[in-house]
Amino acid sequence: MKQRKDGFYNRYIKRILDICCALAAMIVFCWLYAIVAILVRVKLGNPVIFKQPRPGKDEKIFNLYKFRTMTDAWDENGELLPDEIRLTKFGKFLRSTSLDELPEAWNILKGDMSVVGPRPLLVKYLPRYNEAQHHRHDVRPGLSGYAQVNGRNAISWEEKFEMDLKYVKTVSFVFDLQILLETIRVVFRRDGIHSDTSDTIDDFIGTN
Repeated sequence: MKQRKDGFYNRYIKRILDICCALAAMIVFCWLYAIVAILVRVKLGNPVIFKQPRPGKDEKIFNLYKFRTMTDAWDENGELLPDEIRLTKFGKFLRSTSLDELPEAWNILKGDMSVVGPRPLLVKYLPRYNEAQHHRHDVRPGLSGYAQVNGRNAISWEEKFEMDLKYVKTVSFVFDLQILLETIRVVFRRDGIHSDTSDTIDDFIGTN
């Protein structure tokens, strides 16, 4: 049985607010998009936009758009070097300030994502979820989420998924507003950017 809360807000109002917020962000911050795009082109090269498939609502796959933060450095065997090596100082700055996520406004406008919801993770994680964890896909993934304002990359995968499921079960306008206000605080303080072992997030290998 689905754990999704299909209230009036979740079914109708939330989508309208998502569209309004995404359009407003793209119009008001068009100058910021341009500046970041130019800097990415100069410092990291093409493509400026990083595109990657991610599972969305009901595990439907969509392309997530972000500003590029890594180089295309290869080893002698033609394999991409580890993320920690390809992630540049400029890329770390984009991630710590969440500027790399600005293009996700397009995903929100298209209906792939919401402003608030569980973060869209890698497609390869889908077969690694247990039965309960699959329910994080009962709603649209979000630009920010309950787990992102309560530890971000510094908490365990299990803690993140518990928070995702709590959000899915209790989604409401007030809850979304609280998460948005906390998001502003987290972004400015740059909390929880790294895990304990890596500059990037550790892989999810499954829950025992």
